[in-house]
Amino acid sequence: MTARQHAEAGRDRLASALIANGSLQPDWFAAYHAVPRHLFVPDTVWPGQADGVRQGRAVSRLEDPAGWWRAVYADVPLTTQWDDGVLPVHNGRGSSPSSSSSMPTMVFSMLGALDVADGHRVLEIGTGTGWNAALLSHRLGSANVTTVEVDRNTAADARHRLARAGYAPTAVVGDGAAGHPPGAPFDRVIATCSVRQLPPAWIEQCRPGAVILAPWGPEYGGEAIARLTVGQEGGARGRFVHSSAFMRMRAQRTTRPNSLAYLSAPWPADGVRSTTALSPDRLGDWAAMFAIGVRTPGVFPLTERYRDGSYTLWLHDTAVTSWATADWEPGRAEFEVVQSGPRRLWDEVESAWRWWDALGRPGFERFVLTVSPDGTQTVEPDRPGVRPGGPTGRGPR
Repeated sequence: MTARQHAEAGRDRLASALIANGSLQPDWFAAYHAVPRHLFVPDTVWPGQADGVRQGRAVSRLEDPAGWWRAVYADVPLTTQWDDGVLPVHNGRGSSPSSSSSMPTMVFSMLGALDVADGHRVLEIGTGTGWNAALLSHRLGSANVTTVEVDRNTAADARHRLARAGYAPTAVVGDGAAGHPPGAPFDRVIATCSVRQLPPAWIEQCRPGAVILAPWGPEYGGEAIARLTVGQEGGARGRFVHSSAFMRMRAQRTTRPNSLAYLSAPWPADGVRSTTALSPDRLGDWAAMFAIGVRTPGVFPLTERYRDGSYTLWLHDTAVTSWATADWEPGRAEFEVVQSGPRRLWDEVESAWRWWDALGRPGFERFVLTVSPDGTQTVEPDRPGVRPGGPTGRGPR
């Protein structure tokens, strides 16, 4: 089979799958067929899983062309860069993925939720390989698309691919959190990286009534796509439309020290022991992590696993003042907890989980994100009369 035949067969199969799962809608058919994914995928990629958080071994177009074509036209994300491109890749991969070609289902689900119309001006945050910018350019015209990429090399590669495919959106190298003031006002903003604070610049550079579509997740974990409408007086508000797993915007990454950084002496140091009936296993659901994170700002988990199948759940705060552990062992009804520091992190996390449980364990679509004109963010469930999740902090000004 020739390369062209591989491409056509793969594109047709993927299109059928995307139509079947509802992500590829008729108004995007023409763009899908005009902008093939393989033109925007580098020669070496690391195919991921559908959840977007695990990557397989490298696949090279030069060494395994058939495997490369299969990866390109599979409905999976493809890691294209590790460790911001500054560290060498060892044993077929790096330590932390830093750029990718998103899962096609996610690409077209987000484009559908963006709800563009002729004449709309769109700001994209995170050019990546350039595929999303090309799809938008085909649909709206290159003159109506601005795309911002923080990584200079990634941006240069994307510009080359876009030009080769016949598209010329405004391509900017810079911090996506700043948007692109010269192109404002925009009718739509779409981010292909996740945030925990919606940058005020995105709202400020939008027309009233504009739509912002962005992956949002708290420090603790869990993430979903927020679809916000910009208000007449500033600020924005909207629901979460479905779960996601994007790489964090570089400007909002946080350093996560390992557990030893929290201990003042050999474990359990000055920790206070107790027990809990809440199994740490109940805290790992993506929606549960999201709800916990909304209620416990600045807290994040790490898991230390052992050969016998048991594990320790560590809880840390980003201020490096407090820690907690909860030990999970099979067959137990009570679990040992140790806590230290001014914040009782296990107590906070357990309280947050029980709050979410009492609401009926709502999914992402039951939560609303509000960004007030002064930049304060609030995430709360939509059930009338329920105490909101509380402020998640003020965005960067």
